[in-house]
Amino acid sequence: MFFEWSFCVLVVICIIQYFYTRSKSVTDENRIFQQFQCRYLLIYLLAAAGDWLQGPYIYVLYDSYGMTKHAIELLFMSSFASSLIFGTFIASAADKYGRRLSCLLYAVLYATACVTMHFTNFWILIIGRVFGGIATSILYSAFESWLLCEHSKHGFSPDLLKIIFSNAALGNSIIAIISGLVAQYSVDAFGYVIPFDISIAVLVMMTICVIGCWTENYGCEKTALSLQFMDACSAMRNDWRTICLALIQSLFEGTLCLFILQWTPTLSDANNGVIKHGYIFASFMVAIMIGSMTFKLFSKYHRPESFMRFVLAVSVLCLATPIIWPNHAMAIFAAFVFFEICVGIFWPSTGFMRGVYIAESTRATLMNFCRIPLNAIVIIILLQNLSRQKIFQCCVIFLTFATVAQQYLYRITTDDGKEEAKLSVMNTPITTEKIAVSAPTNPLNGLSLISITNQ
Repeated sequence: MFFEWSFCVLVVICIIQYFYTRSKSVTDENRIFQQFQCRYLLIYLLAAAGDWLQGPYIYVLYDSYGMTKHAIELLFMSSFASSLIFGTFIASAADKYGRRLSCLLYAVLYATACVTMHFTNFWILIIGRVFGGIATSILYSAFESWLLCEHSKHGFSPDLLKIIFSNAALGNSIIAIISGLVAQYSVDAFGYVIPFDISIAVLVMMTICVIGCWTENYGCEKTALSLQFMDACSAMRNDWRTICLALIQSLFEGTLCLFILQWTPTLSDANNGVIKHGYIFASFMVAIMIGSMTFKLFSKYHRPESFMRFVLAVSVLCLATPIIWPNHAMAIFAAFVFFEICVGIFWPSTGFMRGVYIAESTRATLMNFCRIPLNAIVIIILLQNLSRQKIFQCCVIFLTFATVAQQYLYRITTDDGKEEAKLSVMNTPITTEKIAVSAPTNPLNGLSLISITNQ
């Protein structure tokens, strides 16, 4: 009953937090922003649903086809490899050929991957995993790139991005729970391949919505792809903020991928092989929702660069728990729940920081560059066939480095903010005996304006 009661407690906390953090005031400007936010979230969450519907039953479907464990591992490896090799370049082309077009390509590729699940031939399934890996790269870059460009075009305050990213993380968790239930009931009624057919239907709906609701936007459509990659490399090389952000994202999300593969066997062994998978997964999703709303609270008073230092430090302790107490199921489950809360804070925080620090002209390209180390980390760790303890030790090391990178990012952005404040004071004309100082109260606001101007 521990897992069931834990889920209920988390739901109550989530409901209380939702009503505490929701916005109560509505102005004309807010109405325009709300309409824009709804247009984005509708399509993004349909895209996420197309992904979530497939997740629970990929392994089981392959197993039902009589695939060996080694063959299934090769199929999963091909997905990460295609995301690393092909996805980086195809998804990066969104800056030149259009983010809206890239989102439509996501639907086509993922729907094709779902069609291949009807076949038992290993090589056809490999093709499906390759398409799925490319689609994943597009999902994690093109949609956000479209959002940030349109947000800037509409002239909305950069701080409103915090609301969109928080609600996206919240909605993503809700969609994950609903998709899991739909997949479960459809499998019980019709078999393992049906969730993939439902995913195709959802992706078709997403395609219709994109065509009807979104306009096209670009990074720098007149620049050749080779020059675009060079510009992105140059931008990363010349800006330590971007380098830090890329490291943090790669290390944390690489750890998250490893965690997703390890939480089930870890809790099963700690609890003598008997766990409530459905309640645990639902608890994790509710924890992410709590994290996304916690981000709203934190960001009212502090910059993400500041509070993410402590969030990452907590995540280190969370994933150290199964190393210290490998047989204590309750302690491990509690630590995993807190880690998922950290995930819920991480997603909107990094989304907002990407909006501030990454230039518009090469946004999708740079975002995919950030995913190269992520995919490499997962592939290398999986190829080593390490024990579970070793994998969690690697996770702790990765998160420790991410914490150090976040501390450095906080330091350099704080120094930049102080420098801007000094320049603002020096450039202010003296109109009376007193100096009129007009410096931004929040260093991040100054950075946001500069980032937008450079775009």
